[in-house]
Formats: sequence, structure tokens, C-alpha cells
Amino acid sequence: MREFSVPPAATVGDAANLTDPVWGNAEEAPESVQFIRRTAGEGGANGWVEVTCRQFRDEVVAVARGLIAAGITPGSRVGLMARTRYEWTLIDYAIWAAGGVTVPVYETSSAEQVAWILADSGAVACVVETAAHAEILSGIRDRLPALERFWQIDQGGVAELIALGEQIDPAEVDLRRRAVRADDIATIIYTSGTTGRPKGCVLTHRNLLSDISNAIPVLPNLFNEGASTLLFLPLAHSFARLIQIGTVQARATVVHAADPKNLVNELKEVRPTFVLSVPRVFEKVYTGALQKASEEGKAKAFAAAERVAIAYSQALDTPSGPGLVLRLRHWVFDRLVYRKLRAALGGRCENAISGGAPLGARLGHFFRGVGVRVYEGYGLTETSPAVAVNLPGATRIGTVGRPLPGITIRIADDGEILIKGDVVFREYWNNPEATAEVLTPDGWFHSGDLGELDGDGYLRITGRKKEIIVTASGKNVAPAVLEDRVRAHRLVSQCMVVGDRRPFVAALITIDEQALPTWLREHGRPEDTPVAQLRDDPELCAEIQTAVDEANRAVSRPETIKRFRILPRDFTEANGELTPSLKIKRNVVAKTYAADIAALYGD
Repeated sequence: MREFSVPPAATVGDAANLTDPVWGNAEEAPESVQFIRRTAGEGGANGWVEVTCRQFRDEVVAVARGLIAAGITPGSRVGLMARTRYEWTLIDYAIWAAGGVTVPVYETSSAEQVAWILADSGAVACVVETAAHAEILSGIRDRLPALERFWQIDQGGVAELIALGEQIDPAEVDLRRRAVRADDIATIIYTSGTTGRPKGCVLTHRNLLSDISNAIPVLPNLFNEGASTLLFLPLAHSFARLIQIGTVQARATVVHAADPKNLVNELKEVRPTFVLSVPRVFEKVYTGALQKASEEGKAKAFAAAERVAIAYSQALDTPSGPGLVLRLRHWVFDRLVYRKLRAALGGRCENAISGGAPLGARLGHFFRGVGVRVYEGYGLTETSPAVAVNLPGATRIGTVGRPLPGITIRIADDGEILIKGDVVFREYWNNPEATAEVLTPDGWFHSGDLGELDGDGYLRITGRKKEIIVTASGKNVAPAVLEDRVRAHRLVSQCMVVGDRRPFVAALITIDEQALPTWLREHGRPEDTPVAQLRDDPELCAEIQTAVDEANRAVSRPETIKRFRILPRDFTEANGELTPSLKIKRNVVAKTYAADIAALYGD
């Protein structure tokens, strides 16, 4: 099949915007609990405090008044750099209520990334979380001529905004909010580009509302008033942002988790009904259970339980379903093993959404077999982001599901996935050339990914046309910015960053054979010593490490090169590793040096 389309389940009116559900919830269900936030000194020492729909609306108004008093006008861009916490969501909605545009910045971003995003977007204000963030901002203020003010959450920034807004009539917020239209810009999310500089994806209120309004009807077991979730992915990521919007719209309860290190304990404490995650978290749950079973001398029992879970899930996809013997074995292992795994997710979590990277059929079947249905989906920042997802009663493990209502997917002649619908972004901010490369005049978005549609419209991702690396944790990494900086070192000839679907970023590095003799002489070595004999030389590795360290300064922590391997020879065109214009043929190098890549990850 070359094209598959699903009619919309909901449409977005021209006067609608993302703040409407906040005001609607406050009127229709004022006492419903919208958020539960952890605070010190309220509700007990380090306790939990409920935020009702009415309280949330009132707090949004109070912060929006402060932003208006600070000079935020309709269309003003406001940076937001913080971990996933209640204040992130509060400020996001307050920016929208004031008529502004939110510009998310990952809290792990480097000074160079922060400077580029805030300068390119023309941000006039910024809210940061920590002293370290404030220090970064202070160090780049001379590069941000439009930036007038910033506030630090950890230093009472929210209270400062609220106090500042006391002079503003609350009616002004209502006027500002109602003036925002569906096709106005809601947010500019910067995503990694192959050129190394992030590109700002311009998303409108219609884009985001269309995506979530069409997702809620087909995922009622996730988005409903009795549901709850622990939100731990970065809200600067469009995936987590969509879940934030969906939970507000559906009046589900949200708990933010700022520190992933406490995730296991917080899952047990919060006991969510569903979670949003990336494959890496599900892998950790699985490997953690396997390791614990091994330590307790129960490795064989766990292996048997795993086989039964996968077989049971696979049988669910057959006309006859699981047989009597399989159901009995599954019942036994549910009491011995599976309920303990569900307890690791809080005990109430029966549903999860996975995105950002491929989950894999084995893990998909394993978790469904133990009683946690993981609905794998697909999307990009440019598509608001959700495009396709497996659904209750319409799941095909190994695929990313069918298009959401209102979306059409087409497979081009070269296998590229093309997408059309109200979820497709407007443009790249200040970058008409890049926009023209991916958006056709009739509204088709070129995803850069390769895929296949089966006869029932289920999409299978088969590869990536573009060079962006997506790690196992779902982090998008642009190789060019790292590779260019590593190659700047005098001893380096070529650098190829790897890490797609892997737990971290690594690199294959070749040595400049013309520069090497000088370095050898400086270090008292024979000038004709071949690179193959120096791959693990401590002094050479230390020298290359300086190049890696310099490159890492340009990116956020999750994007940094954690390990590298020096190869025994340089890439050549004759060996098929370079194009005539000396660009690396990544698939050829990856195949030739598969053993070296495996060694980087301990395979």
C-alpha cells in the first residue's frame, strides 16, 4: 500500500487555542485534581499537594499577569529552560494566556545551544530553573540583544512574576487569551539538524490541538478523568509536551518527576495508570528484573516466564488466541513473576506509550505478556508530534500503528514517509530554505524516514533517510556538530559519530597520516610507527580525548561522545568509505567496522 488516510475524529475551530481546556475545566469541574506536586513545607515535610482545575487556572492567570507586566506582548517569544516540574507546565500555559510563544530549551543544553535558540527565536524573556542555568544565561547576554529579562525558578522566580502582576487587571489576561487564534504560533521547538545548528519548528495552536484532540478519542483508556500519569520525560521534547496538553484537556491527573534517578521510587509512590516513556526505560525495567532474578538464583525461572509472556502475547494475535496450557502457565507466572514487574511501574499501570526510538517486537510482546500494554507510536517534532500509534483493539506489534484520525501517510517511490494533515508544522523559523526542502506547496511533509504500509494501513519504519541519530533514550543527535569539531584537531582525519538505538553516543576516529609523524617525533617515538600499533596507546588516546572534550562542549550532556575508538587506517574512496566529494558513507563504514562499534558498547 502506498497511502493510507483516517478521517478526523475532531476538528479545531478558528477561535480555539490551547488555554481553552484550562478555563473550561475550571468552570466544569473546579474541584477535580489536575496536578499533584511535591513541595517542601506544604502538606507535610516534602509532601504532596493537590492542585485542582480551578487552582491551576488561577495560578496561570497570576503568572500571566506578571508576564504582561514585564512587557510580554502578543507573539513575544519567551524561553523556558527547566527540568520536568509543575512550574514548567504552569509557565507554559501562562505564556499562552498572555498571548506569547513558548520557546523550550533542554535543561542540559550547552551555552552555545542556549545562545543560538534564544537569539534565533528573538526571545525577549526567559525563565530558567537553576543557578547553573542563570550563569549560562548571564554569560551569553551580550549575544542576546532582544532579551530583556529572565527569572530563576529556584530563586523565587514564579513568586516574583506573581508579585509583578498584581498591578495588572485579571480581565487583561482574559482579553489576551481570547484574542489568540488557532493559527497563531504556540511554540517554537528547536530540533537538531544535519547542519549542526538546531532548526526552530513553528507549531500553531491548531497543530497541537488537532493532534491531541484526535488522539484522545482513540486512546480513552489513557486519556480520561480517572487516569493519572507520572511525567518524567523532558517537557522540552514535543512528545512529553503533547501528553501534558492531553492530560489537561482530558482532566487526567499529572505528577511531574524532575529527577529520573528517583523514578523507581516515584512510580511506586504515585502508582500511575499509564506512563509515557522511551524504549530505554522499558529495557531497564526488563534488565533490572533479569539481573535481580540472576542474583537470587532464579535466572532459569525468569527465562521460562519470559518465554511464556512472549508466546502468550503472540497468541493474542491469532484467531484462536492462547491455548489452555499456555493460559495456565501464564496464570502461574503471573503470580510468581509478572505482578512483581507490574509493581515496578507502580502496580496500577496497565498501559504505556512508547516513542522516540523503536521498541522492538520482543520487548513489545514481553510487556504485553506480563500485563502492560505498550502502544508504540511514531512522529516528529514537525508533526506536533504524533502521526501514528497502535491502539486498543488495533495493535500490530513490530509496527508503529495506523495514522491517527485526520492524518494521511504516503510512501514515496524511494520509500520515504510523507505526512499530511493539520498536525504538520507551519515552517522552520527564519529558515525558508530548510522549510522548502521538507514541505511541498500542497502540504506534504517529507519526514526523512523510510517505511512501509501493510494492507491494513499499519506503518513499519524501515530506516532513516536523514543522518540524525536517535539514541535508545529517544535523544536526537546531529552528528555534524560533533564530527566537525573533532576533525578540527590536527591529528584527526575523519570522525563518524554512532549511537543510533544505542544507550549513548560514541565515535569512530581515524588519524591523519600526514600529521602523525610530527606527533610521534614530539613524543620520542619512531616516525614510521603505524596507526594500527597505536590504537590503544595512552598518550595518543589522551590527545584524541582533548578533541572529543572540545566537541562535547558544543552539545548537551545526553549528546556528548562517551567513548571513542581509533581505527587502524583512514577512510578512503577506493574502499568505498568516502564519496567523490569525501563525504562518509555511513552504512559502509558501519558494516566494515561493525566489530569496533560492538566493542564500544561491550557487545
